[in-house]
Amino acid sequence: MRIVTFIFAILIASISIVSGQGIGSPGTIKDDGKFAASTKQLNQFFRRFNAEESPTDGNVRYYPGDTAYHSRSLRKGFLQILFDNQTTSVNTDLKTEFINAVLSPSYPQYINFHREGWLAEVQAEFIYKGKRETATLILKLQPEGLGYEWVIDEVSFPPFKNIFNKPVGDNKDFLHPLSHELGFMNLRRAFQDSNSPEAYTETNFKPDYLTLFLYEMKQNNIRYQTVTDVKFHFFQIEGWYFEVNQFNRPGFNTGWLISNLVKLNPGDKETIQKYIYDQN
Repeated sequence: MRIVTFIFAILIASISIVSGQGIGSPGTIKDDGKFAASTKQLNQFFRRFNAEESPTDGNVRYYPGDTAYHSRSLRKGFLQILFDNQTTSVNTDLKTEFINAVLSPSYPQYINFHREGWLAEVQAEFIYKGKRETATLILKLQPEGLGYEWVIDEVSFPPFKNIFNKPVGDNKDFLHPLSHELGFMNLRRAFQDSNSPEAYTETNFKPDYLTLFLYEMKQNNIRYQTVTDVKFHFFQIEGWYFEVNQFNRPGFNTGWLISNLVKLNPGDKETIQKYIYDQN
């Protein structure tokens, strides 16, 4: 699918509620509330997941060479409070298995802002033909110049759902294999007589909904209104998928937190990606 540079700014699981946890010295959990302060920014989620900031002062960063940088004990404390512990149902054993896999002494795993394997899912409202509609935009990072930019990779837009319903089997019309001998005069059947011109395309034809969406926008038929929701999908941890959502509520277990966690079996990654991209 053509990726258009347009800068824009399932399964389940849960954990025992860990309210008001904190850390004194790296890796020592105590109930002072310091460690469990809200993960206010997604960048902070990255730093906490990797143990790249102080547990008591998010303004203090850890860098390679610092004794606490990527500390296994510090990461364990951070990971325990990076889950939504109030509204989701991540199984405690699954959560523990995930943390142990991430912290494996022989193969510790980290998430990386600039590495492939994570996506943003944005719900945004638009006006289309006088009606308010919600579009799901899938965005990813790509290199640009000396830095990076977010680009739209795919769109799912309800009004487009049934535009292309390609017939199959006996219901599918076709151009006779000797049509060339007639100078393809029977193209009239595809372009004038048929309500499904997509029936005359190749077997693996897939409509480019993003191009269609941008075309309608350029024709001023779609007008942007506002963003209503944002979530992130991560595949960077080998053998695992997790989803990160923002939770705004009282207490310490707030901000950007893991809401879904799945241990991947063969083929699961592709299935989840199709679900995210609305290709099922």
